[in-house]
Amino acid sequence: MLDLDKYGPWAVVAGGSEGVGACFADELARAGFNLVLIARKPGPLEDTAESVRAHGVEVRTLSLDLLDADALDRIRAVTDDVEVGLLIFNAGANSYGHEFVTGDMEGFRGVLELNVVKQLELSHHYGALMRERGRGGIILLGSMSGFMGAEQQSLYSASKAFSRIFAESLWLELEPHGVDVVELVLGVTRTPAMERAGLNFDIPGMLVAEPADVAREGLEHITDGPLWVAGGNYDAVRKRNDFPRAEKVRAAAAGMRALMSR
Repeated sequence: MLDLDKYGPWAVVAGGSEGVGACFADELARAGFNLVLIARKPGPLEDTAESVRAHGVEVRTLSLDLLDADALDRIRAVTDDVEVGLLIFNAGANSYGHEFVTGDMEGFRGVLELNVVKQLELSHHYGALMRERGRGGIILLGSMSGFMGAEQQSLYSASKAFSRIFAESLWLELEPHGVDVVELVLGVTRTPAMERAGLNFDIPGMLVAEPADVAREGLEHITDGPLWVAGGNYDAVRKRNDFPRAEKVRAAAAGMRALMSR
């Protein structure tokens, strides 16, 4: 069970209303962590909060769009009076999937703002406080997309590659100060968001992870940074790093097209 003395008493889960984020909330509440859950949709957010309160912990909710200019100020308004020992950034998504040269630059900026800038803002704020205390943990949700380019996902894949290298650097910097950092790399995961996107989970031989298993695995391996690949996908990640690249990229693209063929 996660050490409440090291990573508590409060945890912030950005993207904490459903899927993996909701499962993180449930696991943490069972371990006695008080929670601040942040998500855009108030309905699912309050449903998750009500569910995890049954474990006897305090839960604060904040419904906001992380792309709002004052998002960090609003988050600080509900957390500055408590001691946050764990940050889970589960909010990154491919909010604008489109071929790059025919796409809209504002849409692409939104992907970068969510997956890069907001992740940096929250990691900077809470990481500094954890460094001062000499304890804490940060889990950044990554993706196998960050290991290889893909059609309709140029900015998303690039942002996840950025996140991976950032996590490695942050891990190096905070480790001497007692703060654990890990990027939890997800493969195909059966989340509501992926279901809404129309992913085909029935491809023979494809590994499909369940959100509860992914959340549990991430918490179990928080000390195994800077990178932990969830759901048994280590071999797939290694293959994505193989050279020469051309055929690897084409093969991965074919797999992605099959995944989106539902």
